[in-house]
Amino acid sequence: MLKRLWLLFAQSVTVLLALLFIITVLKPHWLQKRGLSNMRLLAPDVALHEAPPKVNVRRMQSSVSYADAVQKAMPAVVNVFSSTSTARSRGLNTHDPLFRFFFGNQLPREQPASTLGSGVIVSPQGYILTNEHVINGADEIEVALADGRTASAKVIGADPETDLAVLKIQLDNLPSITLSHIEQARVGDVVLAIGNPYAVGQTVTMGIISALGRNHLGISEFENFIQTDASIHPGNSGGALVDVNGHLLGINTAIYSSLSNGGSLGIGFAIPVSTVRTVLESIIATGTVTRGWIGIQPQDLTPEIAESFDLKRTSGAIVAGVLQNSPAQRAGVRPGDILIRVNNEKIHDTRQLMNAIAQLKPGTRAVLHILRKKKALALPIKIVKRPAPQAPINRNDAELNE
Repeated sequence: MLKRLWLLFAQSVTVLLALLFIITVLKPHWLQKRGLSNMRLLAPDVALHEAPPKVNVRRMQSSVSYADAVQKAMPAVVNVFSSTSTARSRGLNTHDPLFRFFFGNQLPREQPASTLGSGVIVSPQGYILTNEHVINGADEIEVALADGRTASAKVIGADPETDLAVLKIQLDNLPSITLSHIEQARVGDVVLAIGNPYAVGQTVTMGIISALGRNHLGISEFENFIQTDASIHPGNSGGALVDVNGHLLGINTAIYSSLSNGGSLGIGFAIPVSTVRTVLESIIATGTVTRGWIGIQPQDLTPEIAESFDLKRTSGAIVAGVLQNSPAQRAGVRPGDILIRVNNEKIHDTRQLMNAIAQLKPGTRAVLHILRKKKALALPIKIVKRPAPQAPINRNDAELNE
């Protein structure tokens, strides 16, 4: 009797082990405990998180799509075609006697030179934001919508110091993009770039925000860029950088490139929506952008300069020069002064100083807090309107898309 029970037990164990082996090979997830299905044990004290079974992975991947954001933003992104005559673009003087000697009264036929870029409709009234370098010097500007309609555009105003321009078209039932809030954006957030690269047609690329507040790039006078690795190429300039909700985060402006065709190396820059909103409102209201100015030539306070002045601080901006008859000279600012605050705003470098002064309304008064020979001084100053730039902005190594 005992022998028979032992034989039955041995056969049962053998069958169970065989079933366990089959389940382990064919249906391993049946043996996983609830809540631990994504854990994989490599050793008694080491565990890795593992993705759910393939069927669930496919289901999860299918739900991660940015199609809704694209469908919301894409109708408001347009192609911008600007053209100028070849003779004018090359600076030929048709009234020059030497020109007349060679060509007489038979002037050479002017072939139009075209520039391609992108733009973003920001209001149903037909206002479009694009880059200033896309429409600079253009005789004619044509806008093509995603729905196939085209229209001639009028330049309402341009701001070379931020590389932004505002156009206007006259069409009915225009789509418009929703503006986001840059203060809510974080490094690592997914972003989408929408434009018309290489004139292939409207295209969407995806990346993340690589950095915020980028400056000292030499792209424009007032810099506060969003850096992204979303693929941006010639033709994307003036296009939209949007978040996963399809809301506008910035206007794509420039790329780093050492390639002969101007292609991206994976680093692009966009003007944030905060700057876009300020420039847009100012241009619509007055046709231009008004900024404050005091007439100094600032320089970053580097550790080497701080050491030469026997200073412990390395934040602030040193006054390298003061323009004659400027508000700064009348207020008593001198070369060598170190600006540490404008009103209650602390100054860390020259870019922040320029932005702080530019935001002050001309005609108002401010207080410059400076260090002069280690002595703190507060100098009242009257803000005036910033003069228009006299020369093209030096863009250094940051190559524009066009």
